[in-house]
Amino acid sequence: MSVNATAIAETNVPVAHSRMALQSHESPDALAEIRDTLLETYAANDAMNQLIIELLDPRAWRAQPPGKKGGGRTIAAIFAHVHNARLKWLKGSAPHLKCPPPLNPHRCTMSQAAAAHRKSAVQCLQMLKDALSAVPNRRVTKFYRDGWMPTWRAGGTMFTYMFAHEAHHRGQILMLAHQLGYPVMNKSPHIWQWEKFWKEAGLKTRPR
Repeated sequence: MSVNATAIAETNVPVAHSRMALQSHESPDALAEIRDTLLETYAANDAMNQLIIELLDPRAWRAQPPGKKGGGRTIAAIFAHVHNARLKWLKGSAPHLKCPPPLNPHRCTMSQAAAAHRKSAVQCLQMLKDALSAVPNRRVTKFYRDGWMPTWRAGGTMFTYMFAHEAHHRGQILMLAHQLGYPVMNKSPHIWQWEKFWKEAGLKTRPR
């Protein structure tokens, strides 16, 4: 069982009861399944990033985006941003969890980015595991996004924001690689084959 799968399996705590869930009279088992599904989805999330790095032509890594020079991030810089955003969330929302080092957007290599993403993904999964629990002494009770953004209560929206942020940047990377002449999607359609990512994360379930 992988680290991600182990992290989910060890979460034997009830899911937080949202106001909507209480009003709809959802059973504890149904709520727990929703929570586990969110954690499984985030466990598989980084495998999508890893696949893109694996399939990406190295020539695209630092290639300048089309248009005005310096007018946009390189693919290397986008991957660095995703990792560094995770670190910001961890430091502000779960300071008790150890953060891996940040990535330099101008110097990091593809292998360094892949390794850094694996480490920050594990810690973010641990953060979400605690945030989505309902134990009275849970340590992750807020979601700090950035200094200029409102802090949210930790919960399902926290997961949604984290996943949407990375999905947004994955789309940027795939489009930029295509514009640069190094398309990724023609090498493999696996970015949409989520069963593969569930398996790679060591999960015994399927997308549900």
